[in-house]
Formats: sequence, structure tokens, C-alpha cells
Amino acid sequence: QVQLVESGGGLVQAGGSLRLSCAASRSIFANNRMAWYRQAPGKQRELVAVILSDVVRNYADSVKGRFTISRDYALNMVYLQMNSLKPEDTAVYYCNKFMAGTYDYWGQGTQVTVSS
Repeated sequence: QVQLVESGGGLVQAGGSLRLSCAASRSIFANNRMAWYRQAPGKQRELVAVILSDVVRNYADSVKGRFTISRDYALNMVYLQMNSLKPEDTAVYYCNKFMAGTYDYWGQGTQVTVSS
């Protein structure tokens, strides 16, 4: 069964931190590079971070140096540590395989709201 469950979002002041978690089904986690995406109101979903291997991670320029993606193979979990949050980081955050498309399965996401 395909499943993606994101959690850890919330309301935080600018400069604060949050850690997002994603529980992925083995069918997705075991066979794919994993990523975090976000979608702000009125905007398209964008790739935020991807973990390509144990040592290679890529980030959107807007979050580089502030966000860190990681994964736990034993637990089928993906994490996104977000520091120095800005109001423009406000969005619904989703995890999924890298290069997931519109017609792939998506979880419900987790809302992150950063107040100024």
C-alpha cells in the first residue's frame, strides 16, 4: 500500500525552527530518492530538497544553508530540519519520491506558517 504521512508543521515566528517528518511506505521509500516539496497559496508546487545518496543532497537556492534533509532507512522516514524560517517559507510541505508528478500519489502535507 502506498502511503505518505507528513507531520511536524505549525505556526512559528520568523527566525524559528521546525522539524518535519514523513512516514513513507516501503514501496516508495526503498526504491526511490526522496524529496520534500512545498506549495504556497496561489503558487505551483516546488522542489525544496532532495536526498540523492548518503552524501549528496540538493536544495533550492531559497533554502540553502537553512534546511537539511535526511532519511532513516530503518524506519522508512524522511525529515526536513528547517532553521531561520522566513515568512516566505509559509506553505504546505509534502514529501515524495524525487521527480514525483501530478498523477503520482501525494499525502495530505503539513502546513507551515511563519509569522513576521
